[in-house]
Order: sequence, then C-alpha cells, then structure tokens
Amino acid sequence: MKFAIIAHDQKKEALVTFIQDHLDEFSKHTLYATGTTGLRVSTETGLTVHRFKSGPLGGDQEIGALVANKEVDAIFFFRDPLTAQPHEPDVSALLRLSDVYDVPLATNEGTALAVITYYENGGLS
Repeated sequence: MKFAIIAHDQKKEALVTFIQDHLDEFSKHTLYATGTTGLRVSTETGLTVHRFKSGPLGGDQEIGALVANKEVDAIFFFRDPLTAQPHEPDVSALLRLSDVYDVPLATNEGTALAVITYYENGGLS
C-alpha cells in the first residue's frame, strides 16, 4: 500500500508521534510526504519517505497528482484548523481529490487511528 503523510507546522510533532506509535504498520507501506514533514518523519523514525516539495511550494499538488493517478491508498494529513494557511486552495483541492477518488483521508488523530487500525487488521476480510 502507498500512504501520503502531510502535516501543518503545528501538527508535525503529533504526526511523527502517531507514526512512531504505529511504526510496525507504517514500515510495511510506501510513504510519500511533503518536504519538511517527510524529513522529520524520516529522521525521527528511520523510515524511508519519498519527499516532494513543501506544501506551500507545490507539495500538496504533487500528492494530489498521485491521488488522481490512483497511486495513493490513504492520506494522513494532520491539519491545523486554528491557523490560516497561505496555500489553503491547494489543501482544499487535495481534500476534494480524496473524495473524488475515494481515498481514505485522516485529518486528525482520531480518524488516523481508525484508518491505521483498519490496515493493521488486514483491511476488508
């Protein structure tokens, strides 16, 4: 499976911690990430992460292209709902693409736990 991982600045630590808590599962999958998030995840977990540009510099759109080409199975995007993002149109486009192509999208820890638990339990039986 292929997972995209993204986090706004105020949520990067939470995403890294979440991945560390589920390292066995994340290590089984190919990971794609926006720039800084990917660097932090790689550095702090030892996982191999294919990094794209930073979100505001086009990374969200690069991951959106993977979604549109059906090359992503799930997205873990820890968003900061309390801080305005200068690239909000790119974020909205990525969210829309996840709906169009029916790709699970976790935007917070609770949903991420549901998604990763699904994969840990082997998906649909």
